Amino acid sequence: MEEKEDNEEFLKEKTKKLSVKEGVAYSVMDGAGLRYISPYALSLGANNAQIGLLTSLPSLIGNFSQVFSPRLMEKQSRKKVILFGVLFQALMWLPLILVALTFLIRKQVEPTSIYFVIAIYTMIVFFGSISSPAWNSLMKDIITKDSGKYFGFRNRILGIVALIVMVGASILLNYFKQRQEVMIGFIIIFSLAFIFRMVSFRILSKHYEPKLNLEKGYYFSFKDFIKESYKNNFGKFTLFIALVMFATSVASPFFTVYMLKNLNLNYFYWTLISISSAISAIVFMPIWGKISDKFGNLRVLKMTGALIPFAPLLWFFSVFINIQNPEILLYYLFPVEFFSGIVWAGFNLSSLTFIYDAVSKQRLALCIAYYNSLSGIGIFLGALLGGWISSMNLHFFNIDVILWIFMLSAILRMLVYVFMIKKIKEVRTTENYKKGDIRKELKKGLSEELKMMIYPLYSRFGINPIRQT
Repeated sequence: MEEKEDNEEFLKEKTKKLSVKEGVAYSVMDGAGLRYISPYALSLGANNAQIGLLTSLPSLIGNFSQVFSPRLMEKQSRKKVILFGVLFQALMWLPLILVALTFLIRKQVEPTSIYFVIAIYTMIVFFGSISSPAWNSLMKDIITKDSGKYFGFRNRILGIVALIVMVGASILLNYFKQRQEVMIGFIIIFSLAFIFRMVSFRILSKHYEPKLNLEKGYYFSFKDFIKESYKNNFGKFTLFIALVMFATSVASPFFTVYMLKNLNLNYFYWTLISISSAISAIVFMPIWGKISDKFGNLRVLKMTGALIPFAPLLWFFSVFINIQNPEILLYYLFPVEFFSGIVWAGFNLSSLTFIYDAVSKQRLALCIAYYNSLSGIGIFLGALLGGWISSMNLHFFNIDVILWIFMLSAILRMLVYVFMIKKIKEVRTTENYKKGDIRKELKKGLSEELKMMIYPLYSRFGINPIRQT
């Protein structure tokens, strides 16, 4: 019996390492593929309403697909459900590449091309989403303690890879854009997305899957979940996140539109601003993980949730900057996105680990499916609202309508936070803390992270930056 337990622990540790490698392969797909869907659609001539649909429809359908995942897990193993979704997600990149090839040959865009891209991207998100509850359920069995620390570390590695890939992809796209052949660039980066998702599929096939026994009575319908959501803590948390997603998605599809279309930035400048949030997330993700493990996920949610409205508000103030000079815009928007990355890193990580703490192993996949479905509805409605407002092409005080959408998003985020956050209760046993303890932990964590990053550079020249006192 003891030998069996030791063997299982070995397999879990192996899977934890494999999961990081699989995440790296996923990050290549993310950095070379998912992050460039909006620029790809814009290069094909998509308008603001179509960009809103590109963001909202895949999220709605993809997240709703998760409702069926728990039922699939009753008939198939979790690993089979994951592999099914990942394989077909990889294959969906091929028709997206075909659209670019068709454009390259004909040198013109068909009127239906944008909607074809929306349909394909919807299937990419659909197949990725259908495997999500099964993956989270599996990882809950693998990560039995210090989930914040593990996912903080894993997310940092993934963020670094996605950042590097995004920069490389932007340089490649700029190179081909200058030669009036940007579609060649998109074909190359989407081919990378396909190849590395297949690598991800291969690594996932090696994961260890602990046996899951679904007890009778574990299941409850989505309708029942909605009816009871305002009565229980996890339901209130889910509603809070869905409303945050709604408020955020009013603006989120249009940051790329604003940079590439309104400000006419090239792909490299767009990427530099976009990766700013990824850089800060890489630095702060492990710090937030340690803080959430020590002081609780709700505390991090409260801290970061209060700051989330300021991100679109700061974008609104870019109206006062000389947009004729891209470098000045870069000096302003880079730190704005850096701040956004710090805040969202803590918010997203604590949201994930809150679910792990709040839900039993039996119902994790089910609750994540319903959680993501409600978030998908929020994203869909928010993006539709933003797209509808942007299509009206209104100008108040000679300020572009997209900037007013950013302001609206900021107001909605603040209202959701004020009215909803106090309804959620912590589910984890945490350390007692005094005012200022978390701020001290943040400073300490940041100092340690910076030392870890700077030390290899100094040590190469025989200098130790960590002074002994």
